[in-house]
Amino acid sequence: MKTVILDVRPPAEGMKEFARGWKSGKPQKAARISFATPELLWQVLTIKRWELLKVLCGAGPVSIREAARRAGRDVKAVHGDVKALLDAGVLERASGGGIVFPYQAIKVEFLLQAA
Repeated sequence: MKTVILDVRPPAEGMKEFARGWKSGKPQKAARISFATPELLWQVLTIKRWELLKVLCGAGPVSIREAARRAGRDVKAVHGDVKALLDAGVLERASGGGIVFPYQAIKVEFLLQAA
């Protein structure tokens, strides 16, 4: 099963991990999309966008209209959410048009610590 990990960590930490993987020549264990702060993660992953990802998980390439139909939402509203998810690197443009979420599972990781 192809899984993506959405996590919260400083950009420098993500770059260090990328550089280590690049030097070693070993592929990463799982795809990872990082956000600099928990607030940014929740700004991008609103409830409606999370619901959209759930219907796109493992669905393959679909049009925005089809994504809206599956989510039971207005096409214009879904278009705005798709743009935000594309900008964040969570969704990808499909080669034949439309969009794709190329994963079957999502794992969200972050640690909340006392200040």
